[in-house]
Order: sequence, then C-alpha cells, then structure tokens
Amino acid sequence: MAKRVCCLYRVSTDKQVDYDSNHEADIPMQRKACRKFAEQMGWEIVHEEQEDGVSGHKVRAENRDKIQIIKELARKKQFDILLVFMFDRIGRIADETPFVVEWFVKNNIEVWSTQEGEQRFDNHIDKLLNYIRFWQADGESEKTSIRTKTSLGQMVEEGHFKGGTAAFGYDLVRSGRLNKKKHELYDLKINEAEADIVRMIFDKYTTEGCGAQRITTWLNEQGYRARTGKMWHPATIRGILHNLTYTGVLRSGESRSEIIPELQIIPVEQFERTQEILKARSEKTLSECKVPLNTRGQSLLAGIAYCGHCGSKLTLTTSGRYRKRTDGTIKESTRIRYACYGKTRKQTDCDGQTGYTMHILDDIIDKIVRDIFSKMKGVSKNDLVMIRYTDELEQRKMRLTALKSKYAKEADNLNILKSEVIKCIRGESKFSQEMLSSLITESEVKCSRLLNMCEDAEKEVSDSENVLKDLSATFDELVSWAELYDDAEFAQKKMIVNCLIRRVDVYRDYKLKINFNFDFQQFINGIDSVV
Repeated sequence: MAKRVCCLYRVSTDKQVDYDSNHEADIPMQRKACRKFAEQMGWEIVHEEQEDGVSGHKVRAENRDKIQIIKELARKKQFDILLVFMFDRIGRIADETPFVVEWFVKNNIEVWSTQEGEQRFDNHIDKLLNYIRFWQADGESEKTSIRTKTSLGQMVEEGHFKGGTAAFGYDLVRSGRLNKKKHELYDLKINEAEADIVRMIFDKYTTEGCGAQRITTWLNEQGYRARTGKMWHPATIRGILHNLTYTGVLRSGESRSEIIPELQIIPVEQFERTQEILKARSEKTLSECKVPLNTRGQSLLAGIAYCGHCGSKLTLTTSGRYRKRTDGTIKESTRIRYACYGKTRKQTDCDGQTGYTMHILDDIIDKIVRDIFSKMKGVSKNDLVMIRYTDELEQRKMRLTALKSKYAKEADNLNILKSEVIKCIRGESKFSQEMLSSLITESEVKCSRLLNMCEDAEKEVSDSENVLKDLSATFDELVSWAELYDDAEFAQKKMIVNCLIRRVDVYRDYKLKINFNFDFQQFINGIDSVV
C-alpha cells in the first residue's frame, strides 16, 4: 500500500503566489516539485495545504492555521509523510521550527524535503544537524529582512520616496534614478489642489473639533471629491489624519527622513495636536477623553458635566418661556438647562436639583478658566516642568545602561557556545553534545529574559522623556491658549475647556467639584507652589 503524503507549500510574499521567474520558490514550482518527487517515490498525495504571504521567520507555528490543520490530521493518522519543497517551508524560527519537525517525527510522521531528503532523529547528531539547519535558515531570513529594511530606511533617510502609491495631496514624478533592475524610481511632489483639501481637513479637526464623519459630510456637501472622483469616506479621512508624510517627513518602518520643506503640507505642531486628539477620542481612552466628541451647540460642558448627588450625566434640555409685555404682545424666550438624567427619568434616588441654568454654570467655569490662564503669566517653565522629572529620567537611563551591558555579555557567551556546534560534530569540542545543547538553551533563556528587561527599561526611559516633552509642550500650549481664549470662537473655547477639565460634578446651589486632566493637574499644583 502506497504511503499517504500531505504537502505543505508556503511563500512569504503575495508576489510569489503565482508563477514568477524572479522567484525560485513560488507556489506552482513547489507544487510541481513535490508531486514529481512523490510520484518517483511511489507515494500517494492525499492532502495539500498552501500558505500565501506568510513569513516563516516572523509568524510562529501556533499562529499559522495551516500548520495547525496539518497537526490535527497527523493526530488522526490521516497521512504518513509530510512533504515540502525545502525544510525552511515549515518555518525559519531557530528556537521553534526544529521542534515542530521533531513533533511530527515523534507522532510517527516522516518529514521529507524534495531537496534535502528525510529529516530523522535517530541520534544526537541528527538533532544537532536539525538545529543547525533552522538556525542557518533563521539567520538568512534575519539577514534578508535587515538588508531590505536597511535599504528602504536609507532611501527615506536620504530624502527619497521608497515607492508605492502617492498619498492624497501628492503626485508621483520621475526622478531620473534607476534601481538595480534598471527601473526608473519616482519622487513625490505636492499637488496643490489636493493639498488645500488636506489643510482644510486638519484645520476642521484641530480647530473646529469636527470628527471624521462631520468632515466627510462637509466635503461631500461642498462638492469636493476624492482622487478617484468618488464621494469621501470617513476611513479615508482618518487615514489622512494619521499620515506623517504631510509634515514633510518620509518614513519606512522605524526610519525617518529629515523634514523636507518642499513636501510639507501641515505644520509639525498641528500634526502632533491631531494625533493627541485622535488618541483621546479613541474607544480605548474614551473614559479619559480630553477633547469634546462634539463641538456643536452652545453648551460649554456638554459631555463632562455630572450630578454631584447621584452621579448621572447632566443633559441639556430646552423649554420655551412666554411673557406678556405691557403693550399686550407676547415675548417668547428659550430656557436651556443642564438636567439630571437620573432624576428626570426617575432612574436614581437623587436628592439634588433637577436642573441647572446653562449660562450660569457655563459662566462659572468660564471664570475659573480665565483665572487659571491669568496665573500662568509670569511663571517659568523650568519651575513647573523640567526640574521635577529630570532626576527620575537619569536614574532610568542608568538602569537601562546596566541591563544593556549584561545582555551584551550574555549574547557574546551565546555566540561562543554556538560556534562550538560544528566543533562538537567533528569531535573537536571540549563539550559533549548534551552539555552543549543544555548550555545553549540556558544562555538563550538568559538572553531572552535580559532582552525583555532591556525593552521594558527602554520603554520606561521613553515614557519619562515623553512626559518631559509632553509637559513642556502642554505649558507652551497653555500659554498660547491663554492668549487665544478671550477672543476665541465658541467651538475653540469648548475644545480648550475639554482639554483642561475631565469632569465637573455639580451640587445644589452650583457648588462644583472639578477634576482636571492629569497632566494639567500637575500644572495647577505647580502654579500654586510658585505663585
């Protein structure tokens, strides 16, 4: 009876799915080679799985659906041989793939490659060779990835467009430069007509407090159309608001170019403010939102005012009032109030007022905001910001330096041990195969732990640096708001108030409890200690 074969085909990029003479391991070629090999061996192919655009270097087996399907078939004894074009189609992760292969063998599944034959585990030499094969494959993937990232990174750092479709607001223009395949490369150039729309989008978001949906509606109503000629969509607006390129900075992964003035459509400060608002309005941070979700209407505290007695939101209600004049005519006026939602709906046993006149409550908050801005005058940034966090940042940097030193030493030790593998196979090493395998595993665990600690420490340093940067920027923003507030449009005032205040609890007779946003609270404390 012929042995039953399950074939696995994998390519790491979508370009390799169909036949392409530039790729030696595209899907059709793998399939053809495996079927021919099975026919020569007298085997019967009973199952085939194909992975398109899956990196064997980045995606672990537990996250690869096809590997899990094949494992389940193996448990059910539905095939006898796992056949691949080359073993690196199973994966290229040094600390995982050798054990995936070994798992199949332990479950009585033969693992074959059309190019490398059968992978066996009859002795320790087989295990070491298996480890070396995937260690080398892992290294080659890492080198390829590094080369690609480095190449694209160098392109953008030199101020060149890395390729792809031009973002809305830009056109592609021929650069006169050729790549290695003699294909002409392109650069970006501002499309002024589209750039004007991009500026309007950012202005409406940061200045008027409009969200993506309102901006979309406004653009469509005004007759503006996307590059395709179709109506605008909120997802497109959000993509534009997130795109760093509009500041004149090209990027590829972690690489960034310097600001290229001829590509800058949006000032850096406005882009950064946009990202802060986007983050504040995201669902994950909605409970700590520092900007109004809606700037329409004439109420200053809509969305952040609560009943101090029962905790229900204060919602706006409008009622008409009629008064008879001495001449017999009727004067109609509108009364707007913040009403306790829980009490008006009889959902809570609230002993507070039913409502609070809007203009009275808004005027109280308006006066508080003006007093805060008045106190800002004459206060030094250093007194409020820099001195308070510098010591903590330095301590975190020292800890990071120490951890990096430990990691470097352990990484050197691991490399020395790995260099002994070939010697061990030749019988020239002072280590036995079992001892060397144990030492390598132990060193890899230490390296992994120290690397995680370094990453955590780097995040702590980055967080501290960001706190200093954010507080400094907030101080500058507060100063600019202080100058802007008196003459600002109402939508802008509402944006400013929501950036300063997280929540206002209102009690009888307009007694207030104000919760400021955390970063701003530090300024309040600082102002009180300095003034």
